Amino acid sequence: MRKLENSELERKSIEDFKKSEKTPIILVLDDIRSLHNIGSVFRTADAFLIEKIYLCGITATPPNKEMHKTALGATETVAWEHHENVLDVISNLKKENVLTLAIEQVESATFLQDFKVSANQKYALVFGNEVFGVSQDAVQLCDGCIEIPQLGTKHSLNISVSAGIVVWDLFQKLNWPQ
Repeated sequence: MRKLENSELERKSIEDFKKSEKTPIILVLDDIRSLHNIGSVFRTADAFLIEKIYLCGITATPPNKEMHKTALGATETVAWEHHENVLDVISNLKKENVLTLAIEQVESATFLQDFKVSANQKYALVFGNEVFGVSQDAVQLCDGCIEIPQLGTKHSLNISVSAGIVVWDLFQKLNWPQ
């Protein structure tokens, strides 16, 4: 087994990325404090050709030196917008028939492994603050909630880790249905 060289990875140019058909997933980040978390989510979004990221509330926006450390240029490829109010973003996405899903631990949440996707549906995944999670108002406005099952003592994951897990799960379900 031989590790591939960067030149063998057939990476898209920024122009090719922007022209590519996107995965029908939108990410909504609300009040994310850590620039490293934001950058990491951009990098994950780039890896899976995510359609767009909405940065809401206090969530910082590119360009930003600290964000760039983890995004490694993904802020140049992934489409993004900043909005003050996450509830406005969720409401607008719902009007566009995007299924809005809070990634949060709530009553009657669907465990990630049990969540079924539809090939003709666009999804918006709402991720909340590192300490407080998705706000109750945003949870109530969303069409549903997905929970990542956890067995340890902390009962929470870093937001960038959660985003990676959920994006990968939906990406593979959309692209390689069972």
